[in-house]
This record gives sequence, C-alpha cells and structure tokens, in this order.
Amino acid sequence: MLARSRNPGLRSLLADYRPLPDVADELMTAAGEVRPHWLPVLNEMARYRPAVVSQRFAVADRQIKNSGVYYRVYDTPDGRDRPWPLAHVPLVIPDAEWRGIEAGIVQRAQLLETVLSDLYGPATLVRDGALPAAVIAGNPDFQRAVAGSRPLGGEHLVIYAADLGRGPDGRWWVLKDRAQAPSGMGYALENRLAISAALPALYRDMQVERLAGFFQAMRSTLAAKAGREGSRIGLLTPGPANETYFEHAYLARYLGLLLVEGADLTVQDGTVYVRTIEGLKRIAALVRRLDADFADPLELNAGSRLGVPGLVQAVRQGSVALANSLGAGLVEAPAMLAFMPALARRLTGNDLILPNVATWWCGEAGAREEVLRHFERLAILPAFTREVAGLTRSGASVVADQDESGQARLRDVVNAHPLEVVAQEVVRLSTMPVWNGKRLEPHPFTLRVYAVATPEGWKVMRGGFCRVGDSNDPRALSMQHGGRSADAWVTSERPVDHVSLLPAPGKVAIKRSLGHLPSRAADNLFWLGRYLERAEATLRVVRAVGEIAAEADEEVVAATQRLTDLLVAWGAAKGEKAEPAVSRRTAKAVIEPVAIAEGVLSDVLDGEEYGGMPALIGAAARTASAIRERLSRDATQAIADLGAMVVGDRNLPSADRADRYLHTLAALSGLAHENMNQLAGWRFLRIGHHIERAIQTCRLVRRLADESASADMLDALLRVTDSRITYRARYLMGTLRLPVLDLVLLDDGNPRSVAYQIIHAAEHLAALPRTSRDGEVDALTRAIRLMRAEIETTQAADVDDRLILGFENRLLALSSELSARYFNQDEAMAEIAEGLG
Repeated sequence: MLARSRNPGLRSLLADYRPLPDVADELMTAAGEVRPHWLPVLNEMARYRPAVVSQRFAVADRQIKNSGVYYRVYDTPDGRDRPWPLAHVPLVIPDAEWRGIEAGIVQRAQLLETVLSDLYGPATLVRDGALPAAVIAGNPDFQRAVAGSRPLGGEHLVIYAADLGRGPDGRWWVLKDRAQAPSGMGYALENRLAISAALPALYRDMQVERLAGFFQAMRSTLAAKAGREGSRIGLLTPGPANETYFEHAYLARYLGLLLVEGADLTVQDGTVYVRTIEGLKRIAALVRRLDADFADPLELNAGSRLGVPGLVQAVRQGSVALANSLGAGLVEAPAMLAFMPALARRLTGNDLILPNVATWWCGEAGAREEVLRHFERLAILPAFTREVAGLTRSGASVVADQDESGQARLRDVVNAHPLEVVAQEVVRLSTMPVWNGKRLEPHPFTLRVYAVATPEGWKVMRGGFCRVGDSNDPRALSMQHGGRSADAWVTSERPVDHVSLLPAPGKVAIKRSLGHLPSRAADNLFWLGRYLERAEATLRVVRAVGEIAAEADEEVVAATQRLTDLLVAWGAAKGEKAEPAVSRRTAKAVIEPVAIAEGVLSDVLDGEEYGGMPALIGAAARTASAIRERLSRDATQAIADLGAMVVGDRNLPSADRADRYLHTLAALSGLAHENMNQLAGWRFLRIGHHIERAIQTCRLVRRLADESASADMLDALLRVTDSRITYRARYLMGTLRLPVLDLVLLDDGNPRSVAYQIIHAAEHLAALPRTSRDGEVDALTRAIRLMRAEIETTQAADVDDRLILGFENRLLALSSELSARYFNQDEAMAEIAEGLG
C-alpha cells in the first residue's frame, strides 16, 4: 500500500518506518500495510513539511510547559523536577477493538475486588488451596491490621488500572495490575489537552472519545462514599518530594478535592480531621496516593513520617472511606499473576478476556521445575514489592541477556529464595509511531487503562496513558529511565458526547471562598513570604555594597564595612577579613571598599551559607513546591527563574546580578498582589512578608542609624530601604538622622517603613478566622495591637537602640505566636471539633 501511494508526503513520512522483527506494530501489518484507522493521522501529518509538523507539535509542548507539568526522577544526583516528556503522536485504537479491552478491564477489576474481599474476609481461597498461604502471608502488602474489617461503602478497589501490552500474536496482555494507588490519570488528561490543542481539527474529525465522563463518574463515586452532600473529600499525598506530586495537586484541583499530607490530618475518637486555620474539620473520604504501609505509623510502618496515626482505627470503625482500601496493593504482586487464570475460572466461570503475561511462582515445586527446565527463555523478578538477592522491583532480569556467571547467579536465586521469586515470559511489547523531528519511527510502549467502581458498575476511561520507550528495545521501558508519554485516542463511529465536569448553566452555586485552608498550606505561604522578603533584603544590601564600593573612596569604608558585617551577621557570608591596601592619596594602609566587597558578595551570591542566595532561593522553591496548587503558573515560573539565575548569572557583576534577582522578586510580589485570590492564604503570605520586612528594617536601622552614624551610613540605609527618592523630595538639607529614622521607622505612608509593616500585618491578622469562640482578645491580637499603638505614637526623637530592638524581638515573638495559633495546632483543638465539623 505504501509503495503504491501517490502521496509523496506520506511516502516521506514513512520512508524509514520498519516494524521490528517478530514484534507487533500498531501502525503497520506484518506485510507492511498501513492499518486503516491510522490513515487520518498520517494524511494530516503528510500535508505539511517536517518543519511545520514539528511546529504543530511545539504547540503541545508549549501547553505542557505552560501548565507546569513535571515529574521527579529519583535516581539522579539532584532529584529535581523534570519537564513532562511528551511523545506527540497519539496511539489510535478503533472503537470495535476498544470494546474488547473495556470488557477485559471490567472483568479483571471485578475479579480482583472479589479476591480482596475474600482475602480480607473469610479467606476461603487460601483455605481451599486456590491460593498458597505463603503468597498472601509473605506479601508485604497484606495488611493484617485491617483483616476482618469491611471498608466503608463495601469496595476495597475503587480505582483500578492495568498496564497493557500487545504481544506478537496481536492480543492485548495484562503486564501488571495497579491497585495500591494507581497513578497517571492526571497526566493522561494533560496529554489529551496538549495533543488536542496541537491537532484540533483531527481530534474533532476522528471523533475521539472524551475523558471527562470518567472523571465525572469518579467524582460522583467519591461523593457517594463521603455520604452527605458537602462532606470533605481529601487526596492524601506523600508530599512534594513524590515523583508524581504534580498529578496529585492537579487532580485535587480538577476534582474539587482537598490536597492533604499526613501531617495535615489527625484522628480523634476514631474520626479523621484536617487541621485548618479555623480548627479541625472532619474528612469523610480520602483518595489515597500514599502506599498503605506508610499510612499509619501506629499500626503499620512505625518508621513512617508520611501517614496519619490512628487511620487504621478510623477505617475499622467505618468513619472514613478510602480509595483504595488499605491492603488493596496485595493484588499488585507479580506472584498473584501466576494464579489469576485459575482464579478467573473458579470465581467467574470464564477465562480471562485479557490474559496476563505467563508467570510462574517458584514457591511451588512443579512451577519451579518448569522454570528451571526453560530457564534461558524467561525473566526472573521479585515475587513481591521488595527486593530479593539483588533483584530489584523496577525491572526483570532477562536470563538470555546474562553471561554464564549471571545465569548461574539467577539459578542460585531461584533455588535459594523460591518463595520470593517469580519467572515470567519475556515480554516483547508492540511498537507505535513516534515523531523524531523528520519522520516516524517505531518505539515500544505500554498502555495504562483506568476504571472506577460506580454504583452502576465499573466505568472505564475511554483512553489512557501510554508510556513510550526512547530505545527500540521492546522488552522494557520506564518514565524513570528516559521514557516518554503519549495520548491514547479511542475513535468512535458515531458523534461523541461532549461531557464536561462543569455544571449546567443556571445551576451553579456561587462561591467566593476556596474552602478551608489547611494549616500546612498556611504555614508554607507564611514562610514563602518570609523567605522571599529575606532574599530581597539581602539583595538590596548586596546591591548597595556593590554601588557604594564602585562609587566611593576610603571615606565611606565605615558604611561599606557595616553593610558587609550585616551580611555576615545574617549568615549570608563567612566574614573573612579583606587585606589592607595602601591608599594612593594618603599612603596609609587602609581597606579599600572594593576589597571589602569582593569576597563577601561572592559568598552571598554563590556560597553555601544558610543566609546566602542559593540557600534562600532554594528554601523558597521547596516551600513553593509544597503549595504549588495554590500558586499561579507565572509565580511558579518566576521562582524557577530565580533558581536558574543562581547558577546562570555567575559571570555578571554582583550589583547587576542583584538587580536581576530584585526585578524577578518584584514581579513575584506583583503577581501575588494582582493574581492571587485575596483570601486567607494570601493574607498569610502578606503577613510573612510584612513581619520579615519589619524585622530586617529594624536590624538595618540598628546597624546604620545609631547615634554615631555618619551621613554616608544614613545614606546607605536610605539606599537599602529604597527610600532615597522620598527623602530627597521632602528634605533639601543633607542626610540627617532624625528625618531618616522617621521615614524608615515611623512613616506609615512609606511602604518600606516598620510602621507600614506592623499596621498592615495587624489588618491582615484581624481578617483571619478565630480558632476559639470565647470572644476575648487573645494574646496574638493583643500583641499586634500594642505594637501598632506604640509605633503610631512614637516620635523620631524617642527612638533609641532599646526601642528598635524591642520591636524586633516582639516581631519575632509575634511570628512564634502566629505559628502556635494557626500552624502547630495540638490535640487541644479537638475540643472545638464537634462544633466545627
């Protein structure tokens, strides 16, 4: 067909496309014929020159970048976030073929639910010998703590996924079941948004099935699990260090869930609550993206710092619904695959519609003998989700790939640890087309398909998440080792329904609140404000030192020295002394301003001190990553830009580098003011900003405006606090101490003054919710009111070092009191849970 085609663009597109030997290919038959359902995609791409095709796909890349989609690679030295790698050509599956996949997924999900219900209930499968006891008791994902208890709502498995691959015989095979905490749904949705934006006409004309119906069913199912309308549903995440944290935050926003970490939750009297700035609020259901073993340090893994103490007891009491149940990961073990065909016949009376890859558990003597008889044709891997004798859970060891000593070692593992090992048929994955910038080429892939249990039965996502290998090795691939992802298009012969999670017009309940703010999120917003303001204050000192050192002679050495001493006191520099130089004018040994500046500024901008720019920007970035769902894309990008500047600007002069950082920080401040909903979260960000700026300004004043301060020191203070223009507009005289003190400390119209910070911090605090109902003025409110009254009634002539230090210490105490009130809430808050829940 390709050779006879009169379309030169199509011939060029597929000029080097050659299916791999003995490997099924999605695009072409073994005879080299293009499969009909791929022709619309090929014809669309063939209309354009390769450069134009790449430009079209660049739209998808831009969509991914603009959405901030990322994942984290664990086994790299930096462990940083990586942009989401997109393979631009979608996998195309016609509806007739998809119906078979869908039926197989539903059958398998129902089967696994039946198995889980039995194993955590009467255990008849073990009693009757259908499953060896060692496969269950030896599985680390079997959670004895919940054995005998029935999940709230009845189902162990609420969300299920299966990794599929097409074998050389053309059939789809299940490679792995995903029941612990299936990931990838959010990435599948982002892939769909990106590819449909790049190929909108093709997406419409091919009548691609939508994904929103699946998420609508998922949200409805979770709401039903939660019980009454308006009940809180959380998505329990391990936190921002997890490789798929972006997806956790994305799904929480998309489905309207509360994103929570274990530290956000507490269990009181068997009921789960989330700590919010308004007190404890009950959580009725949780989507669990945390492995069950880490979910409760009291009854499961005692070393876990990610879970919720008492969660198992809440599950046993039936006060919280989990998706999926603790212990559902039991059926993910490779050892279970060995028994699935027989379990299907026993429990359903039918063979598996989607067979799984042939697997032998070596704990059975007969199976072990079979494995050793055909050893060179198999792959060896752990039976459960733990490593054994050098075999890792991330991939199988293909016997044929080993040398003689390697094969001998694998034989020894099978004989020495039979209960811990399985053997599998070597999987040769089918290939799909990937755009290499000029033409298409085949790459191996797997397809992850999702299903959710609804009251009407299992609903399967009509599409999925493809992982595509970067190499042409059809036996293994991983997103952690250079793989890419692709969208999956299920095409329909009929017009598709335009399903949306948006409510019908006229039926929208108007809301002006984002819901309850978890204490952890408020804490992170507060400290993000402090870190960014601390970085700005440090940079302003750096810029002032650089400017003064370049402009002046030894007469301003004292001002320069005080500024650099301040940087040392802030922990931003090491504080090594500069060597004296001989003054050309006086022939005396002095320390030139430039000499003072060089080493200190280098420390601040590039050193490893805790108060230096790399540390401060790193702290801000880590804090922002924990609340990524609450920051705009532009704000997230600006923080990432700051991190890039730390590494990329080292050849610029210090003052220029400080200018660049300050411009980005100013943009961040503007974004927070203009783009962020001005609710409680924004107020905590601003309070952190105001408290930190007031503290730093107090320290600057004590350092540069004491009674012995020279005009140069006072001018340096005005320069660092960005108040020179205002001062010069007000006063025609030189730089004098009392007017400077008034402007920098007491002028409530100066956005850099301490008075301005205290007044606005007080206003934000007054707008925050109270966590007690006694109506009395509490310590936090009393402290900020007293500070405001004092600074509003103080005159410049009354200012001395004792007064300034007093304000500084009271601001630090205010920060601690704020943390105790809103962030570090203890069990005493349970007293008000009943009234607030």
